[in-house]
Amino acid sequence: MQPFKFIPQLKPVLWGGHRIAQLKGLPDTGEPIGESWEISAMPGHESVVATGTDAGLTLVQLIAKYREQLLGLDVHRRYGDHFPLLIKIIDAQQALSIQVHPSDELAARRHHCPGKTEMWYIVETQPQAVIMAGFNRTLTPAQFESLARNGLLEESITHYHSLPGDVFFLPAGTIHSIGAGNLLVEIQQASDITYRVYDYDRRDANGQPRQLHLEQARDAIHYAPDTGIASHCHATTAGQTPVASCEHFCTSHLCVQGQHKIDWEPMRSFMVMTGIQGRVEVVTDGTCSTPLAMGESVLIPACAASIEVQGNGQLIMASIPQNIHS
Repeated sequence: MQPFKFIPQLKPVLWGGHRIAQLKGLPDTGEPIGESWEISAMPGHESVVATGTDAGLTLVQLIAKYREQLLGLDVHRRYGDHFPLLIKIIDAQQALSIQVHPSDELAARRHHCPGKTEMWYIVETQPQAVIMAGFNRTLTPAQFESLARNGLLEESITHYHSLPGDVFFLPAGTIHSIGAGNLLVEIQQASDITYRVYDYDRRDANGQPRQLHLEQARDAIHYAPDTGIASHCHATTAGQTPVASCEHFCTSHLCVQGQHKIDWEPMRSFMVMTGIQGRVEVVTDGTCSTPLAMGESVLIPACAASIEVQGNGQLIMASIPQNIHS
């Protein structure tokens, strides 16, 4: 089974920019594109295979066809036929809303879906770009709501000056916002539940204020200061560097200068690769070669016997960690 490339789903949003098209080498339509959903099995937003014998199938149909061969034995045992990750590229020309995502328990109770823990790898920044993540002091729910309603919430959130190579790990319940000027790769649980708590008084295409979710957010937020959110990937030489891991995903940065063999156990988990610099060839089973350019993503099935990356470039990689329990 060959690796799979999908047709990217470009999402126009009011805070988006034009760097995703530049990154992917696509024509600029003039629309502000905020997100490219690279690999998704979300209902209504299923990725479609772009090339090969399975071209035209959605990711959901692909999983139904190959099951454990694609997902991996442990992954299929835990998630069934559900693809557990959502891979995005995000371009924030303006700041996103200040928001929070529910935990698995809360999302299951309220929305009958997983919660949302996520990580960001910063690819490119403009001057003065920031990431806001985690409270800088302990708040009560009443204090949080008062600050949000009065437009003063930002002062209680930790601000990070963001640079390429920075990594932000955001467990469910972490208050956060992507500031203007950040281009990043996002690896997250397969969930689209967001509680928006402040949006700079912006209005939608119909001139209406965008909906806030303060009541829902009160029970979802972690109110104590968060630690361990920010780190930096010092990957200036060839090799693989772990960047963020949790029970939902493990991610790493790969710098290739010639060739690199991935430490790989077949049939354990699929792997996703997203190119962030240069161009490489992903060689599976010793013979199957798949080109991967900057701004492209590829899904490598769990049944691949081996993975080697050749060329000169940098990638973000994600898979499901070992020792997961049903």
